[in-house]
Parts: sequence; structure tokens; C-alpha cells
Amino acid sequence: MSLYLLFDVGNTRLKWAAVESSKHPSDRQKKLWAYSGSISSNALQSPEAKAELADYIAKTLPKPDAIAFCCVAGPEAIANLQSLFPQWSEIEWRQLSGESSYVGMRTLYQEPAKLGADRWAAVIGARALSKTNTLIINAGTATTIDLLGSNGVHYGGWILPGLSLMQTSLQSQTAQLPLAERHEGSFGFGVNTNDAIISGCDAAQIGAIVQAIQLSKKLNCPVEKIWLDGGNAKVLAQIIAQSQTELALGAEVTEGLVLRGTWAWLLDSF
Repeated sequence: MSLYLLFDVGNTRLKWAAVESSKHPSDRQKKLWAYSGSISSNALQSPEAKAELADYIAKTLPKPDAIAFCCVAGPEAIANLQSLFPQWSEIEWRQLSGESSYVGMRTLYQEPAKLGADRWAAVIGARALSKTNTLIINAGTATTIDLLGSNGVHYGGWILPGLSLMQTSLQSQTAQLPLAERHEGSFGFGVNTNDAIISGCDAAQIGAIVQAIQLSKKLNCPVEKIWLDGGNAKVLAQIIAQSQTELALGAEVTEGLVLRGTWAWLLDSF
């Protein structure tokens, strides 16, 4: 049985997972990864943290047959990542980029090389899960929204500030607005400053998703499924449920969509 080691290096978090060849990227069971973990991406800049991560992974899992990764944190992060396992120097590292090919799919991005690798990996991951017209939403530091048709065409997407970034930018760029705190409540107009900020940022996220759905109809690619991933995915799912719109019908949270897409691409590239 083969083992594949996967990395997703984002601006905030580094996620990793190992999968066995008996599994497939289309599997939806909760316990998909044989091994997995997550740390701050800044850990790659610390020799001590790097050594600790490398030692933990090397002692936790058998030697992998292949390593694949997706990175949006820059060249230095890539170099630090690839230096983790000198004892596995014979293993080839494969990097997924925005211009990496995947069977049955193509992007309409004008310059695929400039398409974020994490966005493309997530789109591939969504394709592995379902072959319907799909909206892929990665709710992290930034919120990205991408449209994938059942025909395998990636129609492009949007990048907007994530929920936390919206809230912190209001606090840092204004004289009197505080850093708002989220608490239990309904989706609606805020009747105090804290709730006005939270609800306003929520509404901006929902508005973008609604607009994307409307635009998909004009492209004759009406959205049938919405996949949510990222650190704010569960919060965004709650907001969608509270919004009482058509969004709630096909929205589903899935963890590790970028890792899943990297895995699917790795298998396709053999």
C-alpha cells in the first residue's frame, strides 16, 4: 500500500495530511486522512519549530511514496518546507500551481500562472467531490469565491477580505470603531456598534455569494452546490443558515479541500 504526504501552506496556517492508496479523493467519510495536523505557517521560519515538525511527522507516519504541496506563502516558505526531511532526499516533491493541469478541467483565467495555487487546488478538490455546477468558497484570511461548471470549466472568481480581516481593518483604520466580538445572535441590522460591525461584515460576505449565484445564472451555469472550507467556514455556514436565502439549500462545510485537490492532482500526475 502506498502513502502520500500532502502539504497546504497558507498565509496563516500550514496543514498537512497523509493518505493511503486505498482511499480516493472522492471519498466523503469524516476520517479521510490517515494522519493530519496543522500549525502556524510562521513555524517554517523557526529552525526549532521546523525541526520539531519534521521529527513529529517522520516518527508518526511511514516513509511516504510521494510528497505534494500547494503554497501561497512565497518562495522562502517553499524552500523551508522542502528542507524538512533530508533523510527522504530521494523522494520527489511535486508542487501544484495555478497552471497545473488536471484531467477534464481548464480555467478561463487569463494568466493561469497567477491563479492562486490554493484556489486551483480547492477547485480540483471540489471537482473530485461532485461534478455539478459548484461554488467553491474558501473562508480564510481572505474569502475566495470560485465558480466551477459541471463541464469542468473554471469561470474565475473573486477575492475579498475575510471576516476577521474586515473587522480588524475597521478597527485599525478608523478613530472610534472598536474591534468587534462575535456572539450569538440573529442575522439582521445591528442595534449597537459591535453588532453593526459584525452584521455588516457578515452581510458583505453573504452579498458577494448571492451576487456570484446570480452571475452564474447569466453564464448558464446555475449553482447547484456550495462547498465551504477554511478557518471561517463554520462561521460562514451559520451566517448562511441565518440568512434564510437560497444559499442554505446547497451549502456544505468540508475540511481540507485544498489538501484533497492536491491529492487528486498528485494521483492524476502519475
